[in-house]
Amino acid sequence: MAIATVNPATGETLQTFEELAPEEIERRLTAADSAFRRFRARGLAERAALLTRAAELLEADQEDVARKVTTEMGKPLTAARAEAAKCVKAMRWYAGHAAELLSEERPAEADVRDSGASAARVVHRPLGPVLAVMPWNFPLWQVIRFAAPALMAGNVGLLKHSSNVPRTALYLEELFLRAGYPAGCFQTLLVGAAAVEGILRDPRIAAATLTGSEPAGRSVAAIAGDEVKKTVLELGGSDPYVVLPSADIERAARTAVTARTQNNGQSCIAAKRFIAHRDVYDEFAARFTEGMAALTVGDPMAESTDIGPLSTEKGRADLEELVDDAVRHGVRTLCGGRRPPGLERGWFYEPTVLAGVTPRMRIHREEAFGPVAALYRVDDLDEALALANGTSFGLSSNVWTRDEAEQERCVRDMEAGGVYFNGMTASHPALPFGGVKRSGYGRELSGYGIREFCNTTTVWYGP
Repeated sequence: MAIATVNPATGETLQTFEELAPEEIERRLTAADSAFRRFRARGLAERAALLTRAAELLEADQEDVARKVTTEMGKPLTAARAEAAKCVKAMRWYAGHAAELLSEERPAEADVRDSGASAARVVHRPLGPVLAVMPWNFPLWQVIRFAAPALMAGNVGLLKHSSNVPRTALYLEELFLRAGYPAGCFQTLLVGAAAVEGILRDPRIAAATLTGSEPAGRSVAAIAGDEVKKTVLELGGSDPYVVLPSADIERAARTAVTARTQNNGQSCIAAKRFIAHRDVYDEFAARFTEGMAALTVGDPMAESTDIGPLSTEKGRADLEELVDDAVRHGVRTLCGGRRPPGLERGWFYEPTVLAGVTPRMRIHREEAFGPVAALYRVDDLDEALALANGTSFGLSSNVWTRDEAEQERCVRDMEAGGVYFNGMTASHPALPFGGVKRSGYGRELSGYGIREFCNTTTVWYGP
């Protein structure tokens, strides 16, 4: 895949970029290694000041960078602005909380004595240069939620961003330099996927984090495992959205529209499988379909647009194949299911609701990365949980019920990295984020996220 900015609303190639030559990759790896040895010695207060300055610059750049993001991957401009604002919030949160999250731990005195020590403590030290392989769908947020905690912990970052968002990737490198970070602390590597293995195997790379597809995660995990290097993986999702009889159906249906179509439906944590109890199925399905059909599809730069184009032509083709397969196997299309008329130049697809999805259909098993919802009817909570867990993914989940016993049952039995009641899944810097099963492992955000790329070190003092 070429490294290029291609406007998905028009299909026009705006700019192409040359891949870094091997000697330039080597120079940047050397710079990262050198920067880490100096940067790790800087105190938390100094690191916090740098990250706060970066947040201030991003806040000032919000409109310009939002337009850059929308031009490269097609999300509505309003959503791109919100993504930039979310990054600012996370950077400030880590700047303000890192000292507490990384504070040393003191074992109980009785345990210290029992170990034969006069004193003991646990400290969290940075690992070194971390390679981040990041996707295009949240081209700012996915990077910042890695970079903010990693830099605050004293690590340095090397970003291999998706090849269709190079302008955004270069902006991020520039942002940290403008904020005053020493050269080498955060670098963008304009390279293709084929270069990742060599970079990851380089002994100067201490660890890696990847957000992306399951095949990409398998590849990075295998290479890192061979090199015995730490990885954090956030992969695909097919998140369930369960609606039970005690739910506020009007609010559940309204929120479901946002949960399915956020980011043009191109989000790992977007709800994708909508599972409604038979007692409320008809009302939920009608309200949900009405809300999906009412969305405005069009120019992502227009303030009135709800749904922009999919990011790539292949992405739309993949989505169409899933829908066409479901139709061939007897699904009922309640709305959408086609390219919208009048928008032939870009990679647009109508918000779609499919009812009567069965295990024979690919969409029952595979992640739909676009504004297409699969709708199911179940008889009880047992059936809802069996259907929700009947997938290889386990990123997050949404459950609408006011019954406390049902809530506790879902907390116990839902196979996912998160259970969100009476609302939709959303990431927040204070809450850990990640999945189970083939959605990956490790956690981002919160204290768990900042310590993922730390060496948790026991310090023991003899008598």
